[in-house]
Amino acid sequence: MKKTSKLIALLLSITLMVISLVACQESSDTKDTAGKSETAAPSDTAANDVAADSGTARTLDQIKESGKVVIGVFSDKKPFGYVDENGVYQGYDVYYGNRIAKDLGVEVEYVPVEAASRVEYLVTAKVDIILANFTVTKERAEQVDFALPYMKVALGIVSPDTALITDASQLNGKTLIVSKGTTAETYFTENFPEVKLLKFDQYSEAYNALLDGRGDALSTDNTEVLAWALENKGFSVGVETLGSLDTIAGAVQKGNTELLNWLNDEIKTLGEEQFFHAAYEATLAPVYGDAASPDSLVVEGGIVE
Repeated sequence: MKKTSKLIALLLSITLMVISLVACQESSDTKDTAGKSETAAPSDTAANDVAADSGTARTLDQIKESGKVVIGVFSDKKPFGYVDENGVYQGYDVYYGNRIAKDLGVEVEYVPVEAASRVEYLVTAKVDIILANFTVTKERAEQVDFALPYMKVALGIVSPDTALITDASQLNGKTLIVSKGTTAETYFTENFPEVKLLKFDQYSEAYNALLDGRGDALSTDNTEVLAWALENKGFSVGVETLGSLDTIAGAVQKGNTELLNWLNDEIKTLGEEQFFHAAYEATLAPVYGDAASPDSLVVEGGIVE
């Protein structure tokens, strides 16, 4: 009986030792895990990156305090937004962007955007303002806030002289080149479903496709196809005006009222000095020559005539 009691006591002692060891190990694991979690905590840079992607637009005061305004423009849509041989942004939209920065008293940082990414760049606050030849539409106005317009535009169609398209209906059953996220894509999808659309992210890709003969024609803003045709022999704009007359305007993130009001006041002030006619002469007249008149394109003071 004594031997049995001793055996039970021994087994009980061993069990308690095992439990104690397991508890210590769990405590140690918990400490190690806590230590690892602490080491892996986001750095200030990572935290800032998260904040930058949070979608919160900068206020007017924050832009001024930072000393820089970030503006989204095209980098391949001459003569409205493009990068020249020296790596400098040029064009009608850039001319306006430079003036915005000057009147804000800050430097400007241009961010290249594609047509389909313009809304996204505002929604995610990657830029403060979009000036990428942005046509005002009802659908877009539900996602961003447009300022007063500074240009008017319609769609146009450019095609080879050897097979010139003079009416949109001629494209039924043929291939039309468009850029994704543009009014041309929307217009032909809704009104000419029999037209095969060959879509590209970048304007340069779209025009190269036309040069390579991968499509029968290309459609985008008439202001742009006209400028492109003037610089590329063998191509003409057979349809100069298609769809409704629309306007081009700058845009900010939805609800960024302070910055929007500043832009609207800026547009009105610039209209008094005929700023956009000066922008036309500096950036568009050398391209269009006598093929277009400034009054047919330019909007001053936000008033469309």
